[in-house]
Amino acid sequence: MKLLAFETSTEACSVALWLDGEVRERFELAPRRHAELSLPWAEALLAEAGIGRSQLDAVALGRGPGAFTGVRLAIAVAQGIALALDRPLLPVSTLAILALRASVPAGEAPAGEAAPHRVYASIDARMGEVYTGAFELRDGEAFALDAERVCAPAEAVVPGENGGWLGVGTGFGAAEGALAQRLAPRFAAIDAQALPHAADLARLAAAAYARGEAIAPELVEPAYLRDNVALTIAEQAALRNRGG
Repeated sequence: MKLLAFETSTEACSVALWLDGEVRERFELAPRRHAELSLPWAEALLAEAGIGRSQLDAVALGRGPGAFTGVRLAIAVAQGIALALDRPLLPVSTLAILALRASVPAGEAPAGEAAPHRVYASIDARMGEVYTGAFELRDGEAFALDAERVCAPAEAVVPGENGGWLGVGTGFGAAEGALAQRLAPRFAAIDAQALPHAADLARLAAAAYARGEAIAPELVEPAYLRDNVALTIAEQAALRNRGG
């Protein structure tokens, strides 16, 4: 199983190559440089591994939620490669990818390496809002426990009443840490600096491929969560037309 993975939904840009269980990754905090870096990194990873694009079985991408332009870039790049090679796509939630960044505090890990733990992933959505998603990590995969949302930090909801959650993502640092402050009693640890990595995307995508969840390139849909994104663009175009 060989696949390329592109994650450009946040200020971090990363590309990974999955080779039968081995993962190679390029990762950098590179705001506004995602388009410049993504394809050259992919070509470099393939060259280092000594394989050609034609040997890929699929292409994976972080489908959002995240920055509008970043999500669109990942889709465009992945679609372009997949269509050229006649390969399927594996779109994966950026919040699920981020959830794999969670680590259990020393001395608080559940008994057994494969024991599940609950992760609340959150990304700064700007405009006073955060993207949120609740997951249970089991056997290296992230299983959704609730619907992904975009909301103000004061409106974020953690499923159930139990504590011991792990928090990851820039949403916990947004709005002067409002989300972290409000939910602190429910969490064993919070990493407000965590960002999604293509290496984790590749791991989730490989598992999805094994389950037969790959789709045709033209069927991929971005997850913006903000229903008004496209409307706002249309409204801006209408205003420009009326003004011109």
